Amino acid sequence: QEQLLESGGGLVQSGESLTLSCTASGSTSNTYCMGWFRQAPGKEREGVASIVGGGTISYADSVKGRFSLSPDSAKNTLYLRMNSLTPEDTATYYCAAESTYPKCVRMQTTVILGASASASEFMYWGQGTPVTVSS
Repeated sequence: QEQLLESGGGLVQSGESLTLSCTASGSTSNTYCMGWFRQAPGKEREGVASIVGGGTISYADSVKGRFSLSPDSAKNTLYLRMNSLTPEDTATYYCAAESTYPKCVRMQTTVILGASASASEFMYWGQGTPVTVSS
């Protein structure tokens, strides 16, 4: 079993920045990909960014150029730096992890297309960290 713990969410004003952290613990040796998803009130959970095989990083068009992923393998932590935040970025942000190649391809595709993902789509999820951006 792998556990994911997100942190770093909060309330910021439009134009400001935040850095989210996702720390993995437990059986992490088989992890092949990780990603960030977000779910705004009344909306489906959507892909934001992912990293596959420790190197291939993808972003949804809605965050490209503003958000960046940074893995720290020594700390088993994946960071999501979010710049130029807007009220449309308000959501609960979730970290996800998978260990199989087909599922990681699915995660990457979901992110690139900005598509939705159910809570059962991927094997491991964190509890989420809320981000609120005021105008």
